[in-house]
Amino acid sequence: MKRSNIGLAVAAVLASAVSLPASAELSANIGAASNYIWRGITQTNDGAAVSGGVDYAHDNGFYAGTWVSNVDGGAEVDFYGGFGGGSDDFSWDLNTIYYYYPDFDEADFWEIGGSVGYKMVSGGLQYTIDKEGGDSGDVYYWGGLSFDLPQDFGLGLTLGHYDFEDGSDGDYTHWQVSLSKDAGDFGEFSLNYDQTDGDEEDGFDEDAKFWVGWSKSF
Repeated sequence: MKRSNIGLAVAAVLASAVSLPASAELSANIGAASNYIWRGITQTNDGAAVSGGVDYAHDNGFYAGTWVSNVDGGAEVDFYGGFGGGSDDFSWDLNTIYYYYPDFDEADFWEIGGSVGYKMVSGGLQYTIDKEGGDSGDVYYWGGLSFDLPQDFGLGLTLGHYDFEDGSDGDYTHWQVSLSKDAGDFGEFSLNYDQTDGDEEDGFDEDAKFWVGWSKSF
C-alpha cells in the first residue's frame, strides 16, 4: 500500500441534487480494475480493486469529493478538494487530498499540489504533509501526453518521479501507457502498462504491470 464507506448511495446523491443551485452539480462514479496501481506501485498486491466516489463541482471552479477503494489488507478513503479553471487549450488546478486508511495505524497522509495543461501536454506536482500538520517534504512530480484517437479511443503517456525527503534509496521513477475506449452508456474501458525503475532490494517489484480497468460516471 502507499506510504505511511461510501455513506452516499447513488439514489441519495440524485435526490440531494434537487436542492443544489443551478450552477452546481453532484455526480457519482464506480470502477473496477484487475490491479490498483498508484504512481507505479500496486496497492492491492496485484489483486483486483473495486472503487466508487461522489463529487461536487461548482461553475466557479471549486470542487470537492470522496473516493474509496479496497487495498491490500483493508480500505483506502480519499477526501479531496480544489479549485481549477482554464480555456479550451489551457487548464490549471490547485488541490489538496487526504488519504485515510481505517485499517492501518499511522498510514494516513495529506498532500497539497497543483497541475497545468496546454492542449495535449500536462504536468504537476504533489507535496506531502504528515497528518499532524508537519512538513514531510516528499515530492511527487509528473508529466503527461494525451491523444484523441479515432473511434472514441484515447492514448495517455505518463512519466512520474517520487523524491523522498529522507534521502533514502527509495526514490524512483515510473512510467505508464494507457489505451482507453469511451463506450458511452457502458462507461470507459482501459488497457494499461506500468513499470518503475525501483531496485528490488528497496522493496520494489521491477516487473511490468499490465492491467485492465473500467469506470462509469452518473
